[in-house]
Amino acid sequence: MRFWVDEAWLPEGWARDVALEVQDGVIASVTPGRREGAHLPGRTVPGMPNLHSHTFQRAMAGLAERRGPAADSFWTWREVMYGFLARLTPDDVEAIAAQAMMEMLETGFTHLGEFHYLHHAPDGTPYADPAEMAVRIGAAAAETGIGLTMLPVLYSHGGFGGQPPAPGQRRFVNGTDAYLRLVERTRAALPHAITGIAPHSLRAATGEQIAELLRAHPHGPVHIHVAEQVAEVEQCLAWCGARPVQHLLATQPVDARWCLVHATQMQPFETASLSATGAVAGLCPITEANLGDGIFDALRFTGPWGIGSDSNVEITAPGELRLLEYGQRLLHRGRNLLARGEGRSTGEDLWTAALAGGAQACGIAAPAIAPGARADIAWLGGTPDEAIFAAAPVTRVMAAGRVVVEDGRHAKRDAIAARFRRVLDRLRG
Repeated sequence: MRFWVDEAWLPEGWARDVALEVQDGVIASVTPGRREGAHLPGRTVPGMPNLHSHTFQRAMAGLAERRGPAADSFWTWREVMYGFLARLTPDDVEAIAAQAMMEMLETGFTHLGEFHYLHHAPDGTPYADPAEMAVRIGAAAAETGIGLTMLPVLYSHGGFGGQPPAPGQRRFVNGTDAYLRLVERTRAALPHAITGIAPHSLRAATGEQIAELLRAHPHGPVHIHVAEQVAEVEQCLAWCGARPVQHLLATQPVDARWCLVHATQMQPFETASLSATGAVAGLCPITEANLGDGIFDALRFTGPWGIGSDSNVEITAPGELRLLEYGQRLLHRGRNLLARGEGRSTGEDLWTAALAGGAQACGIAAPAIAPGARADIAWLGGTPDEAIFAAAPVTRVMAAGRVVVEDGRHAKRDAIAARFRRVLDRLRG
């Protein structure tokens, strides 16, 4: 496929009238100053990795926005989530995942890191294929065209120190041996995806289990939730006398293949320590705001970071970056705080950082409009500053060399949305 665009954000900067050739989903050549092939007008940037998502939660968006009898928090939201997921079938999970992935593509995400912990039947019984739900996620990715890093989650316990899981967690729970079999089965069933490992949290997996996972899988992505909530920090302190990030860094070999998701509750010494590891901070500002988690101190964090859509209450790549920057403005009472220097574009620097951190967390090459890169490209209705801060739309998206979004709509939107609506009608009826 040969085409040209009006402007392209190349590794060396912006260029006009750029001709591209794509072969087998990969960019074969990039030639500035040449109009050759079909004209796909607009301003193009590399597509964004989404490093953290639970796609099934897209179907519960809005269900937890009614005030309860006591103070609402992440923990009350979690109880709503447990009740909701008790009814989900594999068909439901596939339909919901397709809807979420379609919306990701429509807003500029072209690769997904799926933190997948919904493994079993509603009563906790494993399916005949232990990777049944992972296979459904893979099918949705194939249908929509999004790239996929699959992160099967180890969830064994209900609290720090190996406490027994709660009844609402029975669809998640595996022992270490069963989990390792699940990872291998997922890798075999999804040969076109990247498969990593994901101890859910220090609450749900013991240090001994995490060490065993690392020995079994010495390479590839490692993701974990950590220090999301004040109550989590208090529980960790009561258990071991250390804060979650502090304890994790002291007991595990955290390095550049790790992604620590949220980390909104850190002291300055933890922020500095995490920065030094090379691990990615996985930030999900929209979900973190929706759940009342807190604000990650991105201004003082000097390591890599990327963005994710987590609970998928709202799906938008530019919106995650906007709320990240606005959170820093509120926290530090300034403007353009994540721009890397005087006169620089805040939007461009946000997009650049999230591309690199998201790719590192997902175990893929950093997206780029360059020869040899996967042809994941987003067309913006303005500059990155306008896309992030003025809601200029994403108009077209190419994933692995195939145009899957045109005029802001996914090619399969009608069929996917209709299937999703039928699931919602049944679940909420």
